[in-house]
Amino acid sequence: MRWILFDYGNVLSLAQPAAEAEAMARAVGADPAAFLRGYWEHRLEFDRGSLTPAEYWAEAAGRPLSVADLDRLIAMDVASWSHPDEGSLAILRELLEQGRDVALLSNAPACVADGLDELPWVAAIPRRYYSARLGLVKPDPRIYAHVAAELAADPADVLFVDDRADNVAGARSAGMRAVQYTDAAALRAFLESGSG
Repeated sequence: MRWILFDYGNVLSLAQPAAEAEAMARAVGADPAAFLRGYWEHRLEFDRGSLTPAEYWAEAAGRPLSVADLDRLIAMDVASWSHPDEGSLAILRELLEQGRDVALLSNAPACVADGLDELPWVAAIPRRYYSARLGLVKPDPRIYAHVAAELAADPADVLFVDDRADNVAGARSAGMRAVQYTDAAALRAFLESGSG
């Protein structure tokens, strides 16, 4: 196995805290339940880059928003996905220290990707790929094929780690090996078994 390709959200980071998602709604005077429905209903298209920040956040808030509101929501959104999973990050650091080939593939809008790239544990990963920058989203097999080509790797030489079963299946359909992330202990056991 040459490359280990990590997902970001719910793998290297913890899940988005409900309180922080609700705070985004309150920041623009939106009903939290309606805001969150819009947030998730339109997220994949935002991740794909098919919606601008103004279009996406207007869908979530139920109305057009000012530039100041957009800036506030983008910053809050990035912050809500910036809580590290210390267990998986310990594994990541060890792999990097060992000189292993490590990369990142995340579904993320460009404005969030820009914020994530500023985080030290993300910046430490030399090769980072985000859906909005590619115009493709997981679990579309084409995104995995694209990343493998960018890495100059045979898909069979890539191990993909993601928390979602559909994303794992997409990677496998593109010829990668893939494992569903549940927690750091299970991933460590998997890697130490020689599977990674």
